[in-house]
Amino acid sequence: MSRRKTRKQVFENVEVIDAGAKGKTIAKAPDGKVIFLPNAVPGDVVDVQTFKKRKAYYEGKATVFHKLSDKRTTPACEHFGTCGGCKWQDMAYEHQLFYKQKEVTNNLTRIGHIELPEVTPIFGAENQYFYRNKMEFSFSDSRWLTLEEVQSDEDLGDRNALGFHIPGMWDKILDVKKCHLQADPSNAIRNAVKAFALENDLEFFNTRNQTGLLRTMMIRTSSTGDIMVMIQFFKEDKEKRELILDYLGETFPEITSLQYVINGKANDTIYDQEVICYKGNDHIFEEMEA
Repeated sequence: MSRRKTRKQVFENVEVIDAGAKGKTIAKAPDGKVIFLPNAVPGDVVDVQTFKKRKAYYEGKATVFHKLSDKRTTPACEHFGTCGGCKWQDMAYEHQLFYKQKEVTNNLTRIGHIELPEVTPIFGAENQYFYRNKMEFSFSDSRWLTLEEVQSDEDLGDRNALGFHIPGMWDKILDVKKCHLQADPSNAIRNAVKAFALENDLEFFNTRNQTGLLRTMMIRTSSTGDIMVMIQFFKEDKEKRELILDYLGETFPEITSLQYVINGKANDTIYDQEVICYKGNDHIFEEMEA
């Protein structure tokens, strides 16, 4: 039996009134149902195109912005809105803190039925960007194309990618030029690895066809200055494997642990695979705040 298609609706001049979980914001439809939006900020007044309808709510996307919220700010990342890694870069940080604290309080009181003492204000992070100590990037021989690229008649050039999965799409990878989550040399390592792989005809992975050589790359940094890089290969090719690992070790001598995995499984989890230390230590040190 075929699944009945959801009839899309358009709601005009809807005010976004709140922020919810997982980076989504909240508006109210004329019928009183909640609308969850991935691309708006509280205070925006928008037209909404729905793409999912449930008994108590809609899911949709803001298509026209009649008024922009004073809570907005300019996103730092060129990939914001496509990548999905940072949901609220278009909302000023002090407002992010307000809505995050509100969500936690509501979850404890409304869902958990917990009577709370006075809630002290959330303590903001010292660094809003470049704060993560571990990132994993995926290789792909068929990068995600923007709508403009799909509609263009021009040669798209390089179709390889080294970056992040498009939200909700296991086989679509966004090619990342600069990520604001992990401090350098993370961006330098990722961009250098991609350029070297292209120059030396190293195959990028194809998730659907299960072909290629380069699968994922993990970079872990620490407060002590240690850096771990691990490349996951889909198959063994000693000459090509050593070529890129030697390049990494020579180009980035600050890497203290260079490791690799050969993983020919259908998925890229490595917990049941042998991790091999190619250069340096098989570990890094981290210093915890007292």
